[in-house]
Amino acid sequence: MFDFPEFLRLPLAQWVDRAMQWMLRNWGAFFDTLGDFLLWFLLRMEWFFLWVPWFAVVLGVGIAAWRLMGRWHMGFIMAGMMILIGSFGYWDLAMMTLALVSGAVIISLAAGVPIGIAMSRSDRLESIIRPFLDAMQTMPSFVYLIPVLMFFGLGKVPALFATIVYSMPPIIRLTNVGIREVPADVVEASRSFGATEWQTLIKVQIPLARPTIVVGINQTTMMALAMVVVASMIGARGLGMEVLLSINRIEVGRGFEAGLCIVFLAIIIDRITYAMATRKRVP
Repeated sequence: MFDFPEFLRLPLAQWVDRAMQWMLRNWGAFFDTLGDFLLWFLLRMEWFFLWVPWFAVVLGVGIAAWRLMGRWHMGFIMAGMMILIGSFGYWDLAMMTLALVSGAVIISLAAGVPIGIAMSRSDRLESIIRPFLDAMQTMPSFVYLIPVLMFFGLGKVPALFATIVYSMPPIIRLTNVGIREVPADVVEASRSFGATEWQTLIKVQIPLARPTIVVGINQTTMMALAMVVVASMIGARGLGMEVLLSINRIEVGRGFEAGLCIVFLAIIIDRITYAMATRKRVP
């Protein structure tokens, strides 16, 4: 009497399985091509980060932190964190992790910013896309790893794709919010001077929404970095793999070193991108 009635149960799992099988039969070639492109892109990113000399990366991080934060000692601190990563013996793995995060962020921005702009121009489109963004952010990452593995198999590609799915919503949301918060009188003034819709967007709305958009870049990057351990479970090498191996082997010191390297990368990326968002423009 108190059991949930059988006739109200929906066979959602069966429907999803059938949809996945249909997509694999009819779109298999497309996903193979997409997977090859993403793998090529990620390998080029890894090659670049591993090719750049370590001292050049340390110097670049130090200068960027100094110039963006306006304090020379912050440059030394950020550069010192990069040196510590190398001193632990995880430089190459850190560069692989940075390549995965950078690749995911680049693709997320390339897709997310236009979507956010489109949402800001249409309330109906915003109401349609918002539930998908909610699902992407709240659904456990292990759930959408299953279809990603079915489409791309194990390796770097599903790790990159899963990272993109997890990290893209912030840049979409904050691009939409940033453009919507541009004062209407400023937009009207630009149009009264003869600016087209495109000119108003590029020369007025996006520059004024820049701080909010850069915060979205910051959040997207941090969420991508948060996926490195999960990505290691499906074949992505890097610091996440070291954390996973240390858990399996109960090697506390090894896990602490790898985890500390991830923390250092997170601090460096967060501080630099936040400084970009809050930096005042010099006229």
